[in-house]
Amino acid sequence: MLVDVYAPPRGTGQSALALRAAGSGFDGFWTAEVDHDPFLPLAVAADRGVRLTLGTAIAVAFARSPMTLAHTAWDLAEATHGRFVLGLGTQIRPHIVGRFSMPWSAPVPRMREFVGALRAVWSAWQLGERLRYRSDHYRLSLMTPFFDPGPIGHPDIPVFLAAVGPGMARLVGEIGDGIHIHPFHTREYLDRVVWPAIEAGAASSGRDRAAITAAAALFVVTGRDDAELEEAAVAVRRQISFYASTPAYAGVLERHGWEVGERLNAMSKRGEWDAMADLIDDEMLRTVAVVAPPQDVASAVIARCRGVIDRVGLYPAGPLDQLDPLWVEITAAVRTGG
Repeated sequence: MLVDVYAPPRGTGQSALALRAAGSGFDGFWTAEVDHDPFLPLAVAADRGVRLTLGTAIAVAFARSPMTLAHTAWDLAEATHGRFVLGLGTQIRPHIVGRFSMPWSAPVPRMREFVGALRAVWSAWQLGERLRYRSDHYRLSLMTPFFDPGPIGHPDIPVFLAAVGPGMARLVGEIGDGIHIHPFHTREYLDRVVWPAIEAGAASSGRDRAAITAAAALFVVTGRDDAELEEAAVAVRRQISFYASTPAYAGVLERHGWEVGERLNAMSKRGEWDAMADLIDDEMLRTVAVVAPPQDVASAVIARCRGVIDRVGLYPAGPLDQLDPLWVEITAAVRTGG
């Protein structure tokens, strides 16, 4: 199994973290569009010679034009010698409209068109074809030689899509090269909801499930002693409560009969962030996260991921920017099968 580092949100020095990850036995490095641009650290890491899979998990598609994103991805694919993966997500309506000041529409059909537009641009550049792409949301018909970067050595840029619900998961099966699985998931939800939808989408396009790579961040609660274990548990409970308060993730709660979503949502609107963690009981914590002493984490992660996840990033409570030797050791054990 491949093990990746997910750059922590609200952190700087991400390109330096990628360099440390490359020297610590990791396989890939993912950035997210949270409080920093997701692409700039990858460009710097590529310039520093980081030879890992470098990608976004995720960049917000609907905050951008397909053309501007096509240029960014094309440049990164060339800079990384084909090791760049474009991970896209939709975000929710309030952010698209209120934070990015962009129009909102049904996300699944729009994402299908967005990816189609990207690939049309890349094909025009690589093959010298005339750019012609028309859909409900995007119309691309102009590409003069002055603005055409021309072909590159690694033009087949993998596109991973973030998917929580069955609609977007089916789209992954139809058109995606991979899926970014949100850390707020359970093995049962993947087995009963996500992968059946992916397989249905793949079948509708004449594709095989094996063509789709699954990458996921996984909550892990561990510690060298009881104090560290409790500190990690508190931090992960807070993170789970944050995601569970968002209606977009209600499907996971409903699958398990966890009736806390509405209460958490109301508490979040009142700013009761710390108190929200108290609603995440031990059963929910152990179902969403891997909870184990350090020597048992690798085997528990492998068991959790077997058959459904190809690349995993461990989501510990502590800051990854230090690459704690404990996590490097756990990573090595996961990569070698425990």
